[in-house]
Parts: sequence; C-alpha cells; structure tokens
Amino acid sequence: MQKLIITAAICGAEGTKQDNPNLPITPLELAREAKLAYEAGASIIHLHVRDEKGEPTQCGKTFDKTIKLIREKCPDVIIQPSTGGAVGMTKEERKQPLDLDVEMATLTTGTVNFGDGVFYNSPEYIEYFASIMQDNNIKPEIEVFEVGMINNALNLLKRGLIEAPLHFDFVMGVPGGIPGTIKNLTLLVETVPEGSTWTVAGIGRSELPLAAAAIIMGGHVRVGFEDNLYYRYKQLAKSNAELVSRVVRLAKELEREIASPHEAREILGLIKE
Repeated sequence: MQKLIITAAICGAEGTKQDNPNLPITPLELAREAKLAYEAGASIIHLHVRDEKGEPTQCGKTFDKTIKLIREKCPDVIIQPSTGGAVGMTKEERKQPLDLDVEMATLTTGTVNFGDGVFYNSPEYIEYFASIMQDNNIKPEIEVFEVGMINNALNLLKRGLIEAPLHFDFVMGVPGGIPGTIKNLTLLVETVPEGSTWTVAGIGRSELPLAAAAIIMGGHVRVGFEDNLYYRYKQLAKSNAELVSRVVRLAKELEREIASPHEAREILGLIKE
C-alpha cells in the first residue's frame, strides 16, 4: 500500500469555543495547532479561517496571514484552504484563497443539505472554482458528500477542467449527506476511477471507524476539530494533534507507514517533473 496521508482539518466553519474551548480561532492559534498536528503526523492542513468575532470568513488577507504563520512553524506541510467557506457565502467570497500561493484546495462537486442549511454548489459554481484552480495550478481535492458528486467530477474531467489522477475526499456523516458507514465507503471507493487517490473524513462518531477502514483499504484519512470535537463519547478532544496521534497509532498497529509531506506530494502528483 501507499504510505498513509493524514489530513488535519483543524478548525472548520461550524464549531465554537463554547462547543470546545480548545478550538483554534485566531491566525496564531491556528498556526500553533497546525504545528502540533504536523508534529503528530499530519502532512496536510485543511484550513478554514475566522474573523475577529470568531465567525467563518473567506477573507483573503486572513488566509494569507494564517498561511504565512503556519509556514513559519512547519515550512514543508501542505496547506489546503477550503473553498466551501460557510453555508450562504457567494462564489466570489469563497474563491478568495485561490488567489494565494497554495498547492491544493477543496472543490465540492454538488449541492447537499447541510444540517439546517444548504451547501450550494451549482454547475456554474463548480466550473467557476475548477477553472480558477486550473489557471492557478492548484490541485483540487474533490469533496464528495453524495455518490452523484463523483459523476459530476468525471464530467469535469471529460471537459478538461480538471486533470487525472483525481484525488477525492469522502465527507461522510454530515446530516443531509451520505451516512458514515463502511458499506457506503465501499460504494464510494468502487465508484471512483482507477488510479484515483482518496481520503475519508468521518463526521462525529463515524470519524474513528471510517479512519480505521481507510487504513485497511488503502485510502487516506482526515481527522480534526472540523469533523469531530470529541476524542471519545462525552470526552472533548484536547487538540487536533490528539486525534492525529490516534490515527498514527492505528496505522502502526496495522503496519501502514505514515507519509511525510514530501511523500504525500509524490502520492498526490503535486511534484512536477
């Protein structure tokens, strides 16, 4: 098997310090948390940012400041900003981090109910983000909340808006999206084209079992406060690094090596010859 790429989704757009006081909010807190997750074994930092009030923002200046702080603390880590932002944001708001010097970014290829809201991604939105990523040489991580989103990505591939090999992130367990079960993970894995790579992000209680399944199945794993604020039932996680460290321990028990950032770049095709 390939070495295991661990992504740390360190903040997200939904959680608050009232939910978990250890949630990083400010650029400096995010950079410190990224460093701890990186030292624990994460090679990718999936990044959302917040404004001064702690609300989700896609402000390019805030992303730029945070990315620079992270690179000071862990220069070789892969930083992957979100183009999802938060429910209700316009495509112009959401695209701001794509104007920065980044290697990867998320590309959600469909609309999905998201709790009480709707995460809107029309064909126009999807093509808009894909075109900007292509122009800026940014590799998309195709975020999949339902199996039909894989077909939408393949249509982009046929039209030359994204390039193979594709990398998918299966976000499973969001209320309104595909449930986080092993059966559903198998369906998603069997649906992506041969030669693709994939990561699974289990939301809430599905985080740990899906991470274990991905390690065994040859996929990759995303964990972090964006997906789960708890370490176990009724026990809040102390840090993103605590969640990353658990995946590292599982992988070692299952004899799967952890990828460094350089090795992750090779696996994902980020290193151009």
